Amino acid sequence: MKYRKLGTSDLNVSRICLGTMTWGQQNTYEDAAAQMDLALDRGVNFWDTAEVYPVPISNDVSGATEEIIGQWFEATGRRNEVIVATKMVGPAPFCRGRGLLPADVEEAVDGSLKRLKTDVIDLYQLHWPQRQVNGFAQRDFQADLHTSFAGEDLEGMLEALARMIEKGKIREIGVSNETPWGIMKYLRLAEDKGLPRIQASQNPYNLLQRNWDVSTAEVAMHERVDLLAYSPLGGGVLTGKYLNGQQPDGARFSETWGAGVMTKHYENRDSDIVRKYATLAQDNGMSPTQLAIAFVNSRAYLGSNIIGATTIAQLEECLSAEEITLSGEVLSAIEALHDAHPSPSLGSKGMRDAG
Repeated sequence: MKYRKLGTSDLNVSRICLGTMTWGQQNTYEDAAAQMDLALDRGVNFWDTAEVYPVPISNDVSGATEEIIGQWFEATGRRNEVIVATKMVGPAPFCRGRGLLPADVEEAVDGSLKRLKTDVIDLYQLHWPQRQVNGFAQRDFQADLHTSFAGEDLEGMLEALARMIEKGKIREIGVSNETPWGIMKYLRLAEDKGLPRIQASQNPYNLLQRNWDVSTAEVAMHERVDLLAYSPLGGGVLTGKYLNGQQPDGARFSETWGAGVMTKHYENRDSDIVRKYATLAQDNGMSPTQLAIAFVNSRAYLGSNIIGATTIAQLEECLSAEEITLSGEVLSAIEALHDAHPSPSLGSKGMRDAG
């Protein structure tokens, strides 16, 4: 396993990060515990969760994923081997509902600490902006979304997070689903006001969705704000499991909630471009999953690649990609496919991301 210092921090995180958003909904505690055991034994020391998980999101289960992780920490005594990241929910009709308000930061942090059964959170992230921005699968700038800041207070949030650091409740901070403007604004405020610096932005990135390369990669490289890449398999589409009309039992896009959250990935699940990536993988002795994970691993601005699995077999396959280095020929073939089909999982319109 390869490791990297996250941003300018001292957090030495594994290149693979264990995603957890299915735990408590699609996965039981026993399933999750088996995944945590395997991941940590394979050198994965970085785990990502959120106060609102699991997904699909509902008030009935919000927080269950953190509770599962806390139960495992308590049962195994291995908390000190893990760099744990969690997230404060943005504005939405669940959890506290009001979003990223400075007055709510300590309540949110304390809730996560209690559920995780820990004294400190290593990386505390803001799950999505308070202001409206382009959503998960939205490509083009939407001027009507960017006229209202909906009570957003970036400086106030940094001040509140600074107090959490001073109290020893969190170590480092990051953002998620942020834009280049938002990242630079946070960095400027941190520098000008002597406030905590964001170390990473957790955004979607995969073979089908590479808008980070167009809009944010330069910021990431020059400002040392690392990408925490989520959805490296495009919600499972890039495994090829939906090709030829397949509808695997229990899979995200075999269920109606998956189509609603990631509409463009759903539309691409049995597409020609996915078939071409799957063929490229197979022609080079890899599974489609290994190709997709190894591609994200190859990015120079990557802090960590967040993988998620519902079965141990899926987790094993994702972890096996850590041993693969893509050749120049394969990378060139990927770029040729990308040039012909740039970011097919983005559309001119899309919904705001909620997880």
